[in-house]
Amino acid sequence: MAGGCAIKGFTFETEEEPEKALLVAVESQHSRDNWSVNDSLEELGRLAHTAGAVVVGSESQKMTRPSATHYVGRGKLEELVALKTSREYDLLICDDELSPRQQRSLEEEVGTRVIDRTALILDIFAAQARTREGKLQVELAQHRYLLPRLIGKWEHLERLGGGIGTRGPGESQLETDRRLIRVHIQRLEAELKAVARHRELHRDRRRKGGVPLVALVGYTNAGKSTLFNVLSKAGVIVEDKLFSTLDPVTRRIRFDDGTTVLMTDTVGFINKLPPSIISAFRTTLEELHDADLLVHVVDITRHDASLQHGTVEHILRDMGLNEKPVVTVLNKIDLAEASGTEVGAYDMDERFNVSRSDFVLVSAVTGEGVAALRERVVSALAADRSW
Repeated sequence: MAGGCAIKGFTFETEEEPEKALLVAVESQHSRDNWSVNDSLEELGRLAHTAGAVVVGSESQKMTRPSATHYVGRGKLEELVALKTSREYDLLICDDELSPRQQRSLEEEVGTRVIDRTALILDIFAAQARTREGKLQVELAQHRYLLPRLIGKWEHLERLGGGIGTRGPGESQLETDRRLIRVHIQRLEAELKAVARHRELHRDRRRKGGVPLVALVGYTNAGKSTLFNVLSKAGVIVEDKLFSTLDPVTRRIRFDDGTTVLMTDTVGFINKLPPSIISAFRTTLEELHDADLLVHVVDITRHDASLQHGTVEHILRDMGLNEKPVVTVLNKIDLAEASGTEVGAYDMDERFNVSRSDFVLVSAVTGEGVAALRERVVSALAADRSW
């Protein structure tokens, strides 16, 4: 996120100094999740850091609901303007998805660029996508996000009014831009449909081969890729960043008892995951619908681990996957034990509302518990022979 911006809401790498970001959140009474505003802002800060920004502070406000015009209330808005001098921020990042009106109004008031959580996540996705499919999905999500916000550049022309030589130049240019984006969206959708047909052919061959599919799911940065490497020796790049793995990877694994499975590592989930991203990544996430078993990886060292666990479960329910058999993996127990975190059965029952028989304690780094996980995967597949 260091450097300038070619398209409003999105940034591109340059050699300039990293942007200084101030984070803003509204603690709404109508929020449907259990996340505290501090936890949500902490995560927003990690997202900003992943994107290359330097966080210079955070602000929050309790409101019945976000302001329809400025996201925050008038008093907090005046504080944000005053903080321009003391914090010297040049980017304002809001913790919720903003309407085009909210974004424009905020930018006019604070006199700096404003983006929301969705634009921030898309910026990270754009940097992490490696495969053609991943890049297509990110580009589609970006264009869908951009379309309703395509305004501002031509506003001064729209205000020219009627008269000879002044009729509608801004409107026609704006509509031209919108039409070009719609055409581009249609092209991207067509290309992704071709990718989906290709994936379906692979799935048909796999079904005929009778090899079960096991999908790793979990909150971003829970250690899925590290665990995937241990189980499959796939050599997936592992980084201590949010969304370090964006493109799905599938490998064939043969366990000691002779059981052969296909295991896939999927993109991590996050709180307030925008529906536009889920929609754009439909072809990738279809792998989860075809999975015979889900392995839900949880970072046990996180103080908000139960919230992350609940967020993933909520997203899986929204995707219609709540009936899939699940093995819950509580990962990074080596770090938990080193820090004195309780990992006993009682604590797990309390934090995750799952019984001791429903989860496996694992360290993907040291290998502790991996053998037990392999056994649990084999037994879970044997118990559900639908594949």
